[in-house]
Amino acid sequence: MSVADIFESMEWGPAPEGRAEADAWLDRHGRVFGHFIGGKRGKPGETFTDLNPATGEVLAEVTQGTEADIAAAVKAARKAQKEWSAASGHDRARVLYAIARGLQKHSRLLAVLEVLDSGKPIREARDIDVALAVRHFYHHAGHAALLGETHPGAPPWGVCGQIVPWNFPLLMLAWKVAPALATGNAVVLKPAEWTPLTALAFADICTMAGVPPGLVNIVTGDGRTGAALTAAPIDKLAFTGSTEVGRILRRETAGRGIGLTLELGGKSPYVVFEDADIDGAVEGLVDAIWFNGGQVCCAGARLLVQEGVAADFEARLKARMARIRVGDPLDKAVDMGAMVHAEQKARVEAMLARTSGTVHRGTCPDGCYLPPTLVTDLPAGDPIMREEVFGPVLAMTTFRTPAEAVQLANDTVYGLAGSVWSQDIDVALDTAPKIRAGVVWVNGANLLDAAAPFGGTKESGFGREGGVAGLSAYLRPAEGPKLPAPRQLEILQTGVETIDRTPKMYIGGKQSRPDSGYSRPVAGPKGIAGEVGVGNRKDLRNAVEAATGAKGWSASAGHLRAQILYYLAENLSARAAEFDARLAAQTGGKPEAERAVRHLFRWAAWADKHDGRTLGVPMGGLALALNRPVGVIGAFAPETAPLLGLAQIMGAALAAGNRLVLVAPETAPLSATDLYQVLDTSDVPGGVVNILTGDHAELAPHMAGHMGINAVWSFSSADISATVEREAAGDLKRSWVNNGRDRDWDATDAATWLSHATEVQTIWVPFGL
Repeated sequence: MSVADIFESMEWGPAPEGRAEADAWLDRHGRVFGHFIGGKRGKPGETFTDLNPATGEVLAEVTQGTEADIAAAVKAARKAQKEWSAASGHDRARVLYAIARGLQKHSRLLAVLEVLDSGKPIREARDIDVALAVRHFYHHAGHAALLGETHPGAPPWGVCGQIVPWNFPLLMLAWKVAPALATGNAVVLKPAEWTPLTALAFADICTMAGVPPGLVNIVTGDGRTGAALTAAPIDKLAFTGSTEVGRILRRETAGRGIGLTLELGGKSPYVVFEDADIDGAVEGLVDAIWFNGGQVCCAGARLLVQEGVAADFEARLKARMARIRVGDPLDKAVDMGAMVHAEQKARVEAMLARTSGTVHRGTCPDGCYLPPTLVTDLPAGDPIMREEVFGPVLAMTTFRTPAEAVQLANDTVYGLAGSVWSQDIDVALDTAPKIRAGVVWVNGANLLDAAAPFGGTKESGFGREGGVAGLSAYLRPAEGPKLPAPRQLEILQTGVETIDRTPKMYIGGKQSRPDSGYSRPVAGPKGIAGEVGVGNRKDLRNAVEAATGAKGWSASAGHLRAQILYYLAENLSARAAEFDARLAAQTGGKPEAERAVRHLFRWAAWADKHDGRTLGVPMGGLALALNRPVGVIGAFAPETAPLLGLAQIMGAALAAGNRLVLVAPETAPLSATDLYQVLDTSDVPGGVVNILTGDHAELAPHMAGHMGINAVWSFSSADISATVEREAAGDLKRSWVNNGRDRDWDATDAATWLSHATEVQTIWVPFGL
C-alpha cells in the first residue's frame, strides 16, 4: 500500500509495543514466583499457571497462598507496622514519593506486564492504569506529610488486608496501598488469581524505594487465599470485586470490630438528552462501556436516550461500533484487547444467550475476544438490563422526560456511577445529583483521580477510595470504654393509674398502638415508672414506610432543617425539669436535658454548614464532592445516656437530611416516648422521626435486613452488633455499631457523626471549549 493509498483510506497500520523487557523480567525470576513476605521473596510452593489471555501462552507459575502463608504475612506486617506508625509524616511521605518515582521509572515495564496478564490494550495500561497509579502515590505522599495537621491524633487501623480485582490490577493496588501506608498502616495484599504479575513487580518497586521489610506483603492465590486473609487477625479489610463476594465478606467480618470498605459491582446509567452533543456522547460511550472491554465496575452499561434523538443516536453508535478495532492488545492501534480469561468470555456469552433483546455485534478475531455489542428492544426485566455483565455489552432503552430519565437511572440495585449528557447546564446539573450513585460525570465518563472520592451506594458497596474520604477509611475511629452488662428487665406487677398513660408507637407523626398487642412495665430504682408497648416487625415496617414517604426532608434546605432543630431544642429546654424527672424515675441517673438541648443546638448549627469540597483534579472543569443524606437510618438508642443519646442521634441524622426510625432505649424508653409532644410542637414533618419501643435483640435482624432502610446505627447495650452487620449484608447497607463499647455522649465529634450520616457523591463537571 502506497503513502497516497494510506492517506486516502486513513487505515491504521500495526504499531506493536515491544515485550522484550517484560520477558526479561519474567526470565530473571525463572517465571516461577513465591510470595513477598517480610521484605523477601519466598520460595515457590504449590503453584498455578498464569496465562496470557490474548495468546494462551504460559507467562509464569505463581504460588497458591495457604493459611500459613497468610499468618506469616500478617505477623510480618504487625511487626513492621509498630515502627511505621511511629514514624513522622515526613518520613512516610518520602517513602511514598520514592514508590511513585519507582513506578514512573519502570512505567513501560509495568504497562506491558499488565497487558500480557490482563489482555487490555497497551494504550489503556500505559496512559491510564500506570499513570493513575503513579498519581495516587504522589497524592498520598502529600497526605502523609500533612496528616498531623489534617487529622491530628488519629491512629491507623494497624494491619490492613487488601483484595484487588483482575480488571485493574496495578491501579487498584495503588488505590489501596497508598492511603494505607500514608496513614501508618501495614498491608497484606492478595492480587487476583488471573492477574498477579504487576503486584509481584510492585514488590521490586517497594524494595528499591526503601519500604521497611514487612510493611507491604503480597500473597498470591485464588479465593481460598482471600478467605484465609479475611479470617486472619487483621484490623481492616478493603475489597474490590463482585457484589456476591462482598456480601460474603460482610457476613464473615460481622461482629469482629474491624474496618471494612467494599467497592463492588455496578450497572451505571448513561443518560443522553436530546440537546446533547450527539457525536460527543457517542464517543464518550466508547470510553464508558468498551474501555477495558467493558470489564469495568463503573462502565456505562445502560444507555438511556431521549426519544427525540434515539433513532439518530443508535445509527451513529452502530457506525462507530463498526470502526472499533479489536485485536492484539500490544498493538497501539487497537481499541479493545482480549477478555481477561476464557471463563469470563464464556460468562458474558451465556448472559447474551439469555436476552430477549435484539443483539448487534461488531467484529473481533478468534480466540479470547468479544466484539463491542449493543442490545436493543429490551424489556425492563431483561437480565442484560438488570444484571452486571462485566463485558463489552451495552443495553439501550429510551425515555421521554427528565423525571423519567432519573427514575430509569435509579431503577437498579446498584449505585456506583452514572453519566449525564446535555448542553443545557440547567438540565445537566439538575439531573446529575438526583442519580443515586457515588460518582456522576457530566458530559464525560470514567474520569478518575486520586483527589476524587470513588465508591458506591446500595449494592455497589460502601466506603470511598481516593480523596480525604478515602484517606479517612484507613484511620481507626475512637473507641470508648466497654459497656456495662445490660440491666435485666424485671417483670413486675404494675400499679393502677387513674388514667392509663401507656404511650404508643410514634409513626408518621401519629401515635399508633403496637401491632403485638403487648406492653411491658418500665422498672425504675423505686418501682414501676410506667408502661410501654412492645414493638414488632410490623410496627417496624410501618415506620419505614412513613420514613420513606417523608423524602421531602432530604431535599429540604439546610437552613430549614436548622430552624426546626433549633425549635426542637427550644421546646425540649422548656420541659427540661420534666424530662430529668422522668429519667430519674427510670434510671436514677443524673440530669441530661440541658446537655441534650446543647447538642440539638450544635446540630442545628451544623445543618447548613456540612459543606462539600471542590477537588483539585487535573481537568478543565470542576469535580465536586457533595455530602448527600444517606436516606432512612434505623437506630438503636443507648441505655447509658438515654436522653443525651437520643439528642445526638436525632440531631446528627436530621441535620444531614436523613429520616429516622429510632428504637428507644430498652431500660429508659419513656425518655423517647415523652419526645412525641416535643416533636409535634416543633414543626418536624410527619415521618421524619419515627419512634418504636421494644426489645433491641428482637428488632435488630428486622431493622438491618429491611430493604427500605439505608443504614443502621446501634448504640445498644444489647449484644446486637454482629447481628446488625450480618443482616445488613443482604442489600449491603451501611452500618455503624458499637461492638460492646460505649462512647462519650458529651463529645463534640461532629466529623464522626456526619461521616456516617452522609454519602459522598463526586460530580465531575467539565467546561471550556
